[in-house]
Amino acid sequence: MADADQIWLYFETNGWRHMLEVFILAVLIYYVFRFVRGTRGWPVVIGFVVVLLALALTTTLLKLEVLRWMLGSASLFIVIGAIVIFQPELRRMLAELGNLPLFASASEQRESIEVVIQTVERLADVKIGALIAIEQSIQLQEAVESGIKVDCDATPEMLETIFFPNNAIHDGGVILKGDRIAYAACIFPLSQRSDLNKSLGTRHRAAIGLSEETDAAIVVVSEETGMVSYAYKGQLVRGVTLEELRAFLTSVLVQPARSHGLVKWLRGQLAERQRTDGPAVITKHEPRPAARPAGK
Repeated sequence: MADADQIWLYFETNGWRHMLEVFILAVLIYYVFRFVRGTRGWPVVIGFVVVLLALALTTTLLKLEVLRWMLGSASLFIVIGAIVIFQPELRRMLAELGNLPLFASASEQRESIEVVIQTVERLADVKIGALIAIEQSIQLQEAVESGIKVDCDATPEMLETIFFPNNAIHDGGVILKGDRIAYAACIFPLSQRSDLNKSLGTRHRAAIGLSEETDAAIVVVSEETGMVSYAYKGQLVRGVTLEELRAFLTSVLVQPARSHGLVKWLRGQLAERQRTDGPAVITKHEPRPAARPAGK
């Protein structure tokens, strides 16, 4: 009876701590799985968990003490391996947590959005291809292989000049930092996802690839159809109207509109994650065929 009373007393004294630890671990595991789901490392997570559970079950049932000791000793290497494998996802997650909207200037961000909208509208009308990446908390220069430093004010005229076909730096992407054009002729990493349509062009694959590794918002104009698309967090939305593009850029870049506190920000991130859990490519509006000349 004394032992039972001691156990019950210990549970009453420390039981809530164990329940809190289990709850915190469960929440962390849940959100980590939600965050990496749909990324390039997701199949690795599934395979790793299956192998780990199989080894743990085998060592427990067969009482393989040596193998159990080896698994326990390898825990540090397992953590390091996970960090290496999921480095892009972890960097993006930590950048989002450290990028709480506190002192952002909504007016400056809206001006930059309008510059992109005007540029896209003009280029789409004449079917000039474009690839514009708007940098947020993650430095894009770490993700691109090359680029020519421009460092000038972002204006529709300047962006049009860069993407004009006869320009020496029209190939590649442009990186915008705030209200300035930082780099041009950048080569973005191509997405290696196997579920992408084979007909998807290099610009669109580069937009998806960069959005998988960073938190940038990428805008694409198709050279063949003039179709406007945007990529964000590994998802490409094709055939958007200018109003839909403006609404997307506002929701992502105008930070005070996203949240006014930590709780609202977390809710917004969860809702945003749920929106991007769908297919890798979404087509909203197909391009309209060109009108035939009168009399033909």
